[in-house]
Amino acid sequence: SMTDLPGPSLFGTARDKAELFRERYSILQQRTHRHELFTPSPVVAHPDDSKSKFQLKTVETLLGNTAKVGEVIVLGMITQLKEGKYFLEDPTGVVQLDLKKIHSLTFLHQFHSGLYTESCFVLAEGWYEDQVFHVNAFGFPPTEPSATTRAFYGNINFFGGPSSSSVKASAKLKQLEEENEDAMFVFVSDVWLDQAEVLEKLRVMFSGYSSAPPTCFFFCGNFSSAPYGKNQIQALKGSLKALADIICEHPSIHKSSRFVFVPGPEDPGPGSILPRPPLAEHITQEFRELVPFSVFTTNPCRIQYCTQEIIIFREDLVNKMCRNCVRFPNSNMDIPNH
Repeated sequence: SMTDLPGPSLFGTARDKAELFRERYSILQQRTHRHELFTPSPVVAHPDDSKSKFQLKTVETLLGNTAKVGEVIVLGMITQLKEGKYFLEDPTGVVQLDLKKIHSLTFLHQFHSGLYTESCFVLAEGWYEDQVFHVNAFGFPPTEPSATTRAFYGNINFFGGPSSSSVKASAKLKQLEEENEDAMFVFVSDVWLDQAEVLEKLRVMFSGYSSAPPTCFFFCGNFSSAPYGKNQIQALKGSLKALADIICEHPSIHKSSRFVFVPGPEDPGPGSILPRPPLAEHITQEFRELVPFSVFTTNPCRIQYCTQEIIIFREDLVNKMCRNCVRFPNSNMDIPNH
């Protein structure tokens, strides 16, 4: 039937990758059109209201003009189809960019300075002439509250998983969540288990939570303070065994809490390929025997708790984005806050 969809797979085709970007463009285009500054004014509206509105153009519209086109805003994806030359791409075509006068859009408080990289979608404002789009400003598409998005898309499940509808629509799960309002998650990152000081601090943390055990502890890598050497596997097994012993010292936490482990970029695994698989079973076997309520999962991973949806991604994103910036922000700016 029309509702039958193929099962998810990491080994998609070239068409799947293109479809991913087309769907992303479509969602962002619809969201932008819903924003008050891009919504067409009613026929009876005051003339000043129409002047404060903006119109989105497509790349095809620019390419179809032989004369100069001024003050246009185009939604598209930044690509580098030729070495050192950037282009703006949408489903209708692709146009070369001139970024010599670029700055950040400021006509919306949602549009602020940011890290603009290849393959990110932007609102580009500028003028078009002789097959080149001269960009004066970049801005990100506007955000909107999830409740507004749900009003248009209903109960579609964007999060993933076996259900075809969003868990946010489940009255039973909402009731369970309200009945257990004291539920607590604890997130810890860069847990260097090879450091005695870290293990001692974890012991203090478990001791503090033992009277009211959290629902779940999330441990994110890296799990070693130094790059792994030839003894990496044995060292990590020993570190996990030490952590398991500390958990077993606190029976209330050992029996009541769950433990989720998300590998970091320097943990044992297949290089920098994403998603990273869980830590190998032969490394975690002894830990899982001592702590049965433990899960070693992928990076990134998705967590569903009743009607709440959480995505955990352990990666040094700021460094990667800075390396791939189209234009680096001012040096006096606080980069992580972009």
